[in-house]
Amino acid sequence: MTEDTRDGPSVPPEREVVRQRLLAEHADTSERMAALSRDFEAIVEANALVAVDDEHDPEGSSTAFERAHVAALLAQAREHLAELDLAVERLASGDYGRCEVCGERIPAARLEVRPAATTCVGCAGGSAERRR
Repeated sequence: MTEDTRDGPSVPPEREVVRQRLLAEHADTSERMAALSRDFEAIVEANALVAVDDEHDPEGSSTAFERAHVAALLAQAREHLAELDLAVERLASGDYGRCEVCGERIPAARLEVRPAATTCVGCAGGSAERRR
């Protein structure tokens, strides 16, 4: 009996390295989301203690901007987390590292910078919607 059949199918070492990198980025993004959520809650709580009228209070517009900025960063982090989840699925299915538009391999340098990338550089140069 081989080791592969006893312990289940083995994962090629390079795929395991990629998987660990994706999982580490997933953990980092989750931590960033938790911190942003705390920041957002702190902003909301601070404003609840004061009767703030964003339109007429000199601090109101900056408070509204800060709240909107943190909310936007939180939305971006959620989207990135979903992209990382999909990248882990592509890795498991063997599709990781292939451009979803042209089918060519995505260069390792691009995956190093954007591990959840779904397109090669050439195809990413198209519409903003495809840039991932």
